[in-house]
Amino acid sequence: MATVMADAAPTAKPALAWWRGAVIYQIYPRSFRDTNGDGIGDLAGIAQGLDYIAELGVDGIWISPFFTSPMHDFGYDVADYCGIDPSFGTFADFDHIIEKAHTLGLKVIIDQVYSHTSDEHAWFQESRANRTNPKADWYVWADPKPDGSPPSNWQSVFGGSAWQWDGPRKQYYLHNFLTSQPDLNVHNTAVQDALLDVARFWLARGVDGFRLDALNFSMHDPELRDNPPSGLPMELVTRPFDMQVKQYNQSHPDITGFLERIRATIDEFPGRFTVAEVGGPEPLAEMKAFTQGGKRLDSAYNFDFLYAPRLTAPLVRATLSQWSGEPGEGWPSWAFSNHDAPRAVTRWTRDGDQPRAARLGLLLLLALRGNPIIYQGEELGLPQGEVAFEDLRDPEAIANWPHTLGRDGARTPMPWQAHAPQAGFSSANRTWLKLDQAHASLAADSQATDPCSTLSYARQILALRRKFPALVSGDITLIDAPDDIVAFLRSGDGETVLCAFNLGDTTCRWNPPAGWEAAETLATDSLVGKGGALPQLLAHGTGYWAVQKG
Repeated sequence: MATVMADAAPTAKPALAWWRGAVIYQIYPRSFRDTNGDGIGDLAGIAQGLDYIAELGVDGIWISPFFTSPMHDFGYDVADYCGIDPSFGTFADFDHIIEKAHTLGLKVIIDQVYSHTSDEHAWFQESRANRTNPKADWYVWADPKPDGSPPSNWQSVFGGSAWQWDGPRKQYYLHNFLTSQPDLNVHNTAVQDALLDVARFWLARGVDGFRLDALNFSMHDPELRDNPPSGLPMELVTRPFDMQVKQYNQSHPDITGFLERIRATIDEFPGRFTVAEVGGPEPLAEMKAFTQGGKRLDSAYNFDFLYAPRLTAPLVRATLSQWSGEPGEGWPSWAFSNHDAPRAVTRWTRDGDQPRAARLGLLLLLALRGNPIIYQGEELGLPQGEVAFEDLRDPEAIANWPHTLGRDGARTPMPWQAHAPQAGFSSANRTWLKLDQAHASLAADSQATDPCSTLSYARQILALRRKFPALVSGDITLIDAPDDIVAFLRSGDGETVLCAFNLGDTTCRWNPPAGWEAAETLATDSLVGKGGALPQLLAHGTGYWAVQKG
C-alpha cells in the first residue's frame, strides 16, 4: 500500500490545510441521539456522541440543519438562519458542541441553505406583503401568463409545478422544492449581503466551515425561459422533474460570482472550509467551476455514488478520472451514503453479505483522493431502514410512493445499545421516525466489543490511513486492470500506496504492476494489518491496500 523512501536531504514543506484529505462524519441531528425523551435527536445528544466519533478516528463532523424551522422538510426549510429550533436545544448546547469537539481535535462544519427559505421566514412574510416593500425583490416573483398559468414550465423536485400562486402579491413565486420553500432571489445583492451576514454569524460562533446545500439551485434564468424536455423514457420517470433538462431554473453562470463573495467572507476567518453539494445528471462542469482557482469554494461533491444502484469498476474509474489534480482545480469530496439517498450497503450488496459490502465500501471510500464523508451509521454497516408507508415522514417519499425508496430509510434512528429500548437512541415510547428493529443487532455498543465487527474495522482502517500521508493528500494514478477491477496508486511524501478492488461478480486473476508482486498487504476488506504477499486471484467483492517496502 505504500512505498516509503527516505529523502537524502529533507526540506521543510508548507503545512497542508487541515481539510485536505480530512474525513468528515455527517450527523443528521433528528436521528443521532435524543437526550430529553421527546423522540427527536438533539444538540445535547450530538455532544454526548462526540467521544464515540473522536474514537472512530475522523477529523471533523458535519451537522445537518438545526435552525429554526417548521420542519416541513426537516430543517432544510429555514425560518431563521441565526436561530436554533427549540426541538434541538439552545445556543448553550451548540456552544458546548463547539468547545467539546475542538477539545477532542474535531472540526465542526454546519449546513448553510442559501437557495431557499421556509415560507415562515420573516423575509418572505415581508416580501409577499406587497410589491413595493424593501424585500419585495428578495424572492423570485413573476406575473402569470395571460391565461393565468405559471410563468414557465419549470417543475419542482418534489413533483408538480415549481410555481405557486400567492394571493397577497397576485403573483407566482418559485419553489424548486416544497411549496413552503420559496426560492430566494440570489441575483439580488441585498440578498447576498444578508446571507453573507449569516455566514459571519456562525463563523464568529466558532464553526470551522460550511456544507452548502443545493447550491446550483441558488440562481435562475431571469428571462424565465422554458426548460427543454429530457427525452427520458417514461419507464425511468418517477416525477415530472425528471422529464426536463434543468437548463433555466438552476445553474445560472452568475452563481460563481456569488461564490467569490462567499470565499472573501470565509477568508475573514482563516482556516475555514467550504464544500458544495452539486446535484444533477451532469454536475462535473459546475463542480469544477465552483471550486476553481482558489477564489471560490474548497471542495464539492455530487451524486455519482449516492444514487448509483450498483458499485462498478467503470463507474469508479470514470468518476476518479474527472479529477486530475491539475493546477487551479478544486479538491473533490466523496459520499457513498447520506440523508438524501438510500444507504450504500443496501444498494451495493450483490451476494447477501452486507458486512463484507460495508467493509469494502469503507476501504474504497478511504482510499479515494479527496475528502471522504461518512454518514452516521455507515461505520456500523447499517442497511436501509424499513419504513412502512403509514410511518413515512419524507414528503418526497410520500408524493412518489412506491416508485422511490425515499429518504426516511436512511434517516431512521441511530442504534447505540443493542438491548435498550429504542436501541438507546431515546427513552420515548415513540420516536419521530420508527427505529428499524433489525438495526438493534448492529448497535454501537455490541460492535465496539467485537474485534470482527464493521465498527472495529472502520476504526482500524481510519487509524491505518492516518499513518500514510499518500492516502490522505497524495496524488492518484489509475493503472490498467481487468474490466471489473479498479486499481490505482496514491503517491506523496515519498511513499506510494497500491489500492485494488474487484467490483465484479466473479473471481479475477490480477497481475499488479511490475515491482509490486512482493508487496506487503496492509489491509483487505476484512483485515487490517494483514501482512503477507499480494493475492494472485482477487475474489469478487474484495479489495486491498498494499505497500512495497525497501
